[in-house]
Amino acid sequence: MALSDIDRNLIERCLAHKPHAWEDFVDRFMGLVVHVVNHTAQNRSMRLSHSDREDLVAEVFYTLVDNDLAVLRHFRGESSLATYLTVVARRVVVRKLVAVPHAAAPLDDGHLESHDATAESRIEDREEVAQMLESLAGTEAEVVRLYHMEGKSYGEISQAVDVPENTIGPMLTRARTKLRSHVNRAPS
Repeated sequence: MALSDIDRNLIERCLAHKPHAWEDFVDRFMGLVVHVVNHTAQNRSMRLSHSDREDLVAEVFYTLVDNDLAVLRHFRGESSLATYLTVVARRVVVRKLVAVPHAAAPLDDGHLESHDATAESRIEDREEVAQMLESLAGTEAEVVRLYHMEGKSYGEISQAVDVPENTIGPMLTRARTKLRSHVNRAPS
């Protein structure tokens, strides 16, 4: 697949240090990077804690911005940007997992955390989610409701609200950030 005009424009904006270009880049590719981190760890039979996962995602994005976006400057456009970033992210994650083997624990019985454990953590936060929904509107509120209240996957949510699947993760992250700031501003 060739480089799309959207991605070409996004790279050009990032390399020119245009306002909000990096934020747009992160919004567009956060889901991809998180997926690569999870998939790479699973393929290496490693269980990542939440903080390990965040550290690896941050390391991938740091690699992309390091040395004045050198990794993006070396992109030749002979593949899709997503393909290129998948390869870069996988190499960064493998390098980090090999360099710091204790950062991720081996999987028990070769399985990741069960879907039931994820569903439990979603249900435990129902009151928090209900409060969050009050402070959100439109698609963002619907995405939060579908994910946290109904336990839908990113793919199911993408179809339900008609937005690209790779935008679901960043939307949830932004919604959680709004909730935290709302909670921090609320009187005690």
